[in-house]
Amino acid sequence: MPLNDVAIRAAKPGPKPIKLSDERGLFLLVQPSGGKLWRLKYRIAGKEKKLSLGRYPDVALKEARERGTEARKMIAAGIDPSEKKRIDRLDATLKAATTFKAVADEYIEKCEREGRADVTVGKARWLLSLMEPTLGTRPIDEVSPAELLAALKKVEARGHLETARRMRSFASRVFRYAVATSRAAADPAAALRGALVAPKATHHAAILDAKGVGALLRAIDGYEGQPMTQLALRLAPHVFVRPGELRQAEWSEIDLERGVWKIGAEKMKMRQPHMVPLSRQAIDIFRAAHALTGRHQYVFASLYPGTRPMSENTINAALRRLGYAGDEMTAHGFRAMASTLLNESGKWNPDAIERALAHKAADGVRGAYHRGAHWAERVEMAQWWSDYLDTLRTSKATES
Repeated sequence: MPLNDVAIRAAKPGPKPIKLSDERGLFLLVQPSGGKLWRLKYRIAGKEKKLSLGRYPDVALKEARERGTEARKMIAAGIDPSEKKRIDRLDATLKAATTFKAVADEYIEKCEREGRADVTVGKARWLLSLMEPTLGTRPIDEVSPAELLAALKKVEARGHLETARRMRSFASRVFRYAVATSRAAADPAAALRGALVAPKATHHAAILDAKGVGALLRAIDGYEGQPMTQLALRLAPHVFVRPGELRQAEWSEIDLERGVWKIGAEKMKMRQPHMVPLSRQAIDIFRAAHALTGRHQYVFASLYPGTRPMSENTINAALRRLGYAGDEMTAHGFRAMASTLLNESGKWNPDAIERALAHKAADGVRGAYHRGAHWAERVEMAQWWSDYLDTLRTSKATES
């Protein structure tokens, strides 16, 4: 016998769930707690299943029957209403966070979980902050190439050509992530390749002649700023790692007895662990630093409170204080200095020099081999290079 509103309201809970049948598989389940839930029993593909249709009185008897009718139409068409409901719920969850900023934040968090370098994550957040005013609240699947281009052109118009280019690249990665997670159909940034003014290629300023290197080393010896800054300046020419790798050096990575500095893959640009052989001169500099920061995590710890590495601008600022302009010498320039003079010496295998610089070989197979090769030569080269730097530093007295 079909249900009516009077019977439903009169239904009282018992110690166990009570099932009150209506018609065509529809029934009301009265829970011991007093809740009254609509259910539809049906069969599809030979299996008996149940579909939740809502709670009484939020869903009245008439509406429950209408929902049951719609569900039976789907079943007749071969569609499982329970499965469709699950998929619709999943779609709703995905679409709850569909703004460009929400998806970009999620993408950046994914990068963090994957162990991307802090500097990489920081740059991504910075690029997002530039795009947020114009695109942040826009549904990501509605952003058109023209709309994205307009946002990039605003930055380009201010003369920030490289920043605009990086914004397009970052946006493309976010859109591709949105496509992969079913929140966008395409990547509008891909259509903008070539639409922005290409910035002119620039190189990190560096001193590349022996005489200029000697003058720089003598200037560093006379640096009168913070002791840790001078030690970082003194060490940089000997190890010629990237500035971020230098300032984030940790005492746990340094083995002064064996003369090896082991840098983890998470700190390296190419995501490969890197070993740096240390010359006697480099070891002496590390020992001097240990007297000041040995109790800290970082070799070149910030002065206050000592729990973070020194600022990324510290070495460049020190070079400016020594009188070297930005177009003369940079912290990154120590790498170009070493690469140029080591290659010009003709004493070392170019592959050994490339490995010392932690450059990635274009040939993947060759690169895989050379990761483990040339260590003995690199150890010898590190000592020769430090001795050569000492010669250049003291050469002024012998110049005619």
